[in-house]
Amino acid sequence: MASFRFMQVVRQFSSTTAVNGKLVTAPIQLFGTEGRYAHAMYSAATKQKQLDTVEKDLVSFQALLHKDVQLAEFISNPSLKRREKKAALEMVLKKLKYSTLTANLFGILTENGRINKIDGVISAFNKIMSAHRGEVMCTITTAKPLDNASLREVKEALNLFLKKGEVLQLDTKVDPSLIGGMVVTIGDKYVDMSMATKIKTYTNLIQETV
Repeated sequence: MASFRFMQVVRQFSSTTAVNGKLVTAPIQLFGTEGRYAHAMYSAATKQKQLDTVEKDLVSFQALLHKDVQLAEFISNPSLKRREKKAALEMVLKKLKYSTLTANLFGILTENGRINKIDGVISAFNKIMSAHRGEVMCTITTAKPLDNASLREVKEALNLFLKKGEVLQLDTKVDPSLIGGMVVTIGDKYVDMSMATKIKTYTNLIQETV
């Protein structure tokens, strides 16, 4: 049933997709409502050779959504009728000169009562595009900022996890509660090497023996 609804969404996005009925498989699999719409958008945009255009549109709108409080409130307002939201968004998108494919996405989300999920859909699409470019997202969280030498060593170690053609996209964060060590998330892998976790583990072991 879910796959049937997924195909319906794709067909609404692209007449080309509707003709051959085949989906373009994304480089990663995302789930949930946001993931399904993002996958459908990726498939339709790929078939129409508009991936770059659509990505530019969506990144632009997400930035606007985070900046414009009134726009965010308008989209999330459940009291407004769907046709009112659709008409207003059509004017906004036309003014911004977004592609027809992007406008179709907003129209379908609005008609289906899902426009309040647009931020999540865009974030999901961004993840797919990142994987499409071979980017591997990695987040390193430490108790204190890493100096240049340490950061360079960490990057060299993380690059060993990458496959041919993949590119590391590194983001560093600071969390004093870790005390020491680090927490690393790379792709779908998660490694907790923080001192705080070790202390917690040792404390639990001690308590169990008492």
